[in-house]
Amino acid sequence: MRLPCSEISPEGGIRIKLFKRKQSDIPSAAAVQTASRPCGGFGLLDSYTPLGGNQIRLYYALREAVPIIDAAIFKLVRLTGGFTVNCEDSRCDAAIKKFVESVDVGGNQHGLDAFISTYFEQLLTCGTAVGEMVTDSSGHIAALYNAPLDCIELRRSSDGVGVDIFTANCSVPAPVSRPELILLSVLNPEPGKLNGNSMLKGLPFVSSILMKIYNTIGINWDRVGNLRFAVTYKPQNDSMDRAYAKERAMQVAKEWSEAMQTGSAVKDFVAVGDVQIKVIGADNQILDSDVPVRQMLEQIVAKTGLPPFMLGLSWSSTERMSAQQADVLTSEIDAYRRILTPVISRICSTYLHLEGMPCEVNVEWNDVTLQDEVELSHAELYRAQAEKIRSEITQKE
Repeated sequence: MRLPCSEISPEGGIRIKLFKRKQSDIPSAAAVQTASRPCGGFGLLDSYTPLGGNQIRLYYALREAVPIIDAAIFKLVRLTGGFTVNCEDSRCDAAIKKFVESVDVGGNQHGLDAFISTYFEQLLTCGTAVGEMVTDSSGHIAALYNAPLDCIELRRSSDGVGVDIFTANCSVPAPVSRPELILLSVLNPEPGKLNGNSMLKGLPFVSSILMKIYNTIGINWDRVGNLRFAVTYKPQNDSMDRAYAKERAMQVAKEWSEAMQTGSAVKDFVAVGDVQIKVIGADNQILDSDVPVRQMLEQIVAKTGLPPFMLGLSWSSTERMSAQQADVLTSEIDAYRRILTPVISRICSTYLHLEGMPCEVNVEWNDVTLQDEVELSHAELYRAQAEKIRSEITQKE
């Protein structure tokens, strides 16, 4: 037991101190020194980061306008997906496997895989993904919910490190009541920023040029495919011909219009005088769009990280180049999986804790392709052969 200590005050009396602690024993609050903080007043509004807006709507419009971008996102989602969750305890392992397979997702899907697919798709498109673990009246996880970004706002915590999540459904943003049930992931965030960067960042400019080219091609083919004719009547030097030039031109136009009426019957056009017929635009050559379209598509494909042949682009590629592209794709998928693994682990751990079965979970991802396994097997075989040759040389010496 620590007894109270006393000391003599400057006024001559005795001041009793109930506790005496060393200065080094007093914990100090942890805070980031370089974090930006509001100065006060209405500066608090500046610390909010709304996740929805014109930029997010632009990215979704971009996916709708350029099919190759939409296909790239879905292919990345399918290539990255495929995982199993295991526990050391058999009872926990059976419970978590049942939860992963049958958990309700948004009311129209089931399984943790469906939630992660939508979560990852939102992460690639918007740069930020938000989800929620929905609990029932007894406190157990009943469903998983993919939250739209229009309903969420982020704010930097007072310590300068954490992130506070606010709902934007009302006029004044209010913090969520149970932040421990909210899931948040960001993709390639900038220093000091709360939201991430979309995979489509930088593509609106390139895609706008591509859409202009496609739109021009459509207009030109509409003009060329639906032929338009220029019928020219040239009056002769005869005075009668010049006097009735207007009437004859109208008669030629009427006869030409009747001859060009759509139908199964073939009609001939007969005119008297100097009449010349030309196809409008036949003398002009349509610009070749192969080179500029490929240049724009190369920028888009480079942003997605997928090999061109996976997007239906038959560009020339050697076998060695395809193998290198597959290796790069594998590293891209591993990077995405490192972002999604903590989300899966947190969902499963929370479920087990709420069920009264605290246990460590292990997330194992499926192999990307069978070709990767073949390459790894070949590499292991080559290493074994090299080791055998080295050992034989050592024995001979």
